[in-house]
Amino acid sequence: MKINRKKGYFSISAVAKMFSVHQQTIRLYEKEGLITPKRSEGGTRLFSEEDIDRLEDIIYLTHELGINLAGVEMVLKLKKQIKKMQNDMNKLFDQTQEALDKETEESKQIIRTSAQKLLRIKQEQHALQQYTPDTSEQENDAETVDIDNWEIEYDEE
Repeated sequence: MKINRKKGYFSISAVAKMFSVHQQTIRLYEKEGLITPKRSEGGTRLFSEEDIDRLEDIIYLTHELGINLAGVEMVLKLKKQIKKMQNDMNKLFDQTQEALDKETEESKQIIRTSAQKLLRIKQEQHALQQYTPDTSEQENDAETVDIDNWEIEYDEE
């Protein structure tokens, strides 16, 4: 049974204490469009876990690395683009892997079919050789292929 849990939200004062920044700093980040917390019916800012993670990134970039807000905006946009590209690449890798698996299975089937045909040919040749009066010439022929020792190996994943 799956339990529907309500997502927790944090007030601006709790978030400010969490990051040791002034509430006005958080309001500035909101004004610049870097974060968009939800609002209660009374207009109180409600910060979700995602907002907190984003705010953590913003504070790291501004306070630790000294990047200005325009730079932070650019970094966050680039981060979003990179994530999208990673998702696209993962989809492409999955599609390629599926196509490769399909081709591998088709190749294995072709090999199985070819091996069965070769075995039938071998059996037919063996049956013909039993009824041929002079087999010593064929045994001494350098171009005769010994297919008795053929082995076919399949790599199973």
